[in-house]
Amino acid sequence: MGILTWLVVGLIAGWLTGLVVKGGDFGIIGDIILGIVGALLGGFLAGALFGVTDAISGFNLTTLIVAFIGAVIVVVIVHALTGRRRAV
Repeated sequence: MGILTWLVVGLIAGWLTGLVVKGGDFGIIGDIILGIVGALLGGFLAGALFGVTDAISGFNLTTLIVAFIGAVIVVVIVHALTGRRRAV
């Protein structure tokens, strides 16, 4: 999948992550940036761990789920590093 698609998916994943993982106070732009990073991380991890790259190609539900999980991981890591509390 192209980097542009992962950026768009990351925008959506960041927005969803901002709604689900409360207490971050990163704002909409911060959530989107973390979502993009999380989408790239999620795509990399899914490909590396499961060896499946064709299931996470294009704009579909599987891709959104992988990006969302990656974004949640990134937000939790940022919370841990910055000392912010996570309230799910």
